[in-house]
Amino acid sequence: MAETTRSATKAAPARTTRRARGTKASGPAAAPAGGGAARTVNGTAPGVPADEPETLVGYYRQMLLIRRFEERAARAYTEAKIGGYCHLNLGEEATVVGLMTALRPTDYLFTNYREHGYALAKGISAERVMAELYGRSTGVSKGWGGSMHLFDAEARLLGGYGIVGGQVPLAAGAALAVSYKGGDEVVMCHMGDGTTAIGAFHESLNIAGLWDLPVVFVVINNGLGMGTTVEHSAAEPELYRRGAAYRMESVRVDGTDVVAVRDAARHAVERARAESKPYLLETTSPRLKGHSVVDPARYRSKEEKEALKAADPLARMALELEEAGILSHDERDRLDAEVTAEIDAAAAFADESPAPEVSTLFDYTYATPVPGELRRLPADPVFSS
Repeated sequence: MAETTRSATKAAPARTTRRARGTKASGPAAAPAGGGAARTVNGTAPGVPADEPETLVGYYRQMLLIRRFEERAARAYTEAKIGGYCHLNLGEEATVVGLMTALRPTDYLFTNYREHGYALAKGISAERVMAELYGRSTGVSKGWGGSMHLFDAEARLLGGYGIVGGQVPLAAGAALAVSYKGGDEVVMCHMGDGTTAIGAFHESLNIAGLWDLPVVFVVINNGLGMGTTVEHSAAEPELYRRGAAYRMESVRVDGTDVVAVRDAARHAVERARAESKPYLLETTSPRLKGHSVVDPARYRSKEEKEALKAADPLARMALELEEAGILSHDERDRLDAEVTAEIDAAAAFADESPAPEVSTLFDYTYATPVPGELRRLPADPVFSS
């Protein structure tokens, strides 16, 4: 297939410009809904990139897996099988898969609380992720973390963090450790658009820029910080431009385009690896539902809801692959049935897994033993007789 021409918006103060695959997002209002300029293609169906068909189908399957997982998680929440807070990646599947494809297994990932899809794309099984959501001992955090605190040292997923921006300084610290030890790993740290307004974001980018740390900061801009639009909360709503304050190369890319995200992320990651330079990547990616599973998103108008349906990255990719003759309708149905069966098995595994033993409640309070550590349960007497 012929090469696809896609342009990405970028800010690179005192650095050379480059071309990247990505729909140019002309403004923050339209971009998070998945809009942007039309893509031009020579010799193939509109919108289909010049990649091997097997690669594209693989991306589609990963996106489908995340979609079906999140739909099942939403259902399990209504069934009271998942407690606490639960934030879904519905609508962000192309961004998730594109970012994770750019990483090596040895690279580190720090996320916020909307991280189920990232865990799956990082190679953690659906069974272990679902079991963690159910609070079971077979989960990635042994049932103690839940939806917002997935952690797997072997996969180098170093958290889900419930505090907005809590992961950003830690990612900078991990990148400092990599740099100090002379390793070739890269740290990727993703966050929502609201995080760019807090002090820890700017402090971390400043340190990363001063010390040349191998970290890629990724802002997932879905246009809303909970229910507040980016335009109403950010004096500069084109968030990638904030890298200019730290002389950091940055780019905005269409987050509904898995290949655009992958190519932009690859450039950022390999630059960080080869030159030990930080990077700021912004993806404009819709959030199809509310902020969390209990948010009905009444702040959206009927027109906005219709626009979101049109921006669905999974439906978009399915149509493009079908029009290109890469994936037939029957093959899509087969993949859907295969993925649905995998998610059903994950839910059954979580259902059948045991809850953590109460005796393990304090096992992970500290990394090493602490003298005088209090291990009293709520019903225990304050003083022993």
